[in-house]
Amino acid sequence: MHLNNGIQLTWLGHSTFKIEFDGKTTLVDPWVTHNPACPEELKTFDQLDTILITHGHADHVSDAVELAKKHSPTVVAIVEIAGWLGSKGVDNTIGMNKGGTVSVNGLNATMVTANHSSSFTEEDGTTVYLGEPAGYVIEFSNGYKIYHAGDTNVFGDMQLIGSLYQPDLALLPIGDHFTMGPREAAYAVQLLNVPAIVPIHYGTFPVLTGTPEALRELTKDQNVEIVALKPGETLA
Repeated sequence: MHLNNGIQLTWLGHSTFKIEFDGKTTLVDPWVTHNPACPEELKTFDQLDTILITHGHADHVSDAVELAKKHSPTVVAIVEIAGWLGSKGVDNTIGMNKGGTVSVNGLNATMVTANHSSSFTEEDGTTVYLGEPAGYVIEFSNGYKIYHAGDTNVFGDMQLIGSLYQPDLALLPIGDHFTMGPREAAYAVQLLNVPAIVPIHYGTFPVLTGTPEALRELTKDQNVEIVALKPGETLA
């Protein structure tokens, strides 16, 4: 699969993506330093203009504070996470909530629902609950739309996401245990009616047993392309 629309989408492993478009760089779910799937040469950035955060778990947000202070991007998150980041000295946050859309650095980010949990364990062992988890539909100025589902199970309102926003590409977790596995993701494909899927949130740890091959087998009778990236690989 080739995007052929000026967008470069690089999978940094787990649920983390670097998106480059029109001279701007967006990072979704900033977890690179201790991400065992992220190639070493991709753990640093020349620039970051936007950070999108789906929820507060460490494997999605651990590098948010350091990267935000270093690169001064606009950080988009649900209001509780935005406030938490602000308390740690992060400037230029946009706190939003589900159903809302923000325009930032040449893209529109619409926050949609996800079924999961959201918390962060501080260095002193205190657990801080950080609002609800979310996904994003990211629309670029050329009209292309990418749905990042965040960490979630399958839920019926994915049909609404597909109908309302008509994403061209969906980034869906398939690892099982903490998110949906291939069986549930295959049903999500039906609900979304999306032409292409990049599987995410699998293989990082042994407990995440879902595979792209299993998803491909379960969707073989559906009109969908399963694009299994390797960490560090770019769709362009």
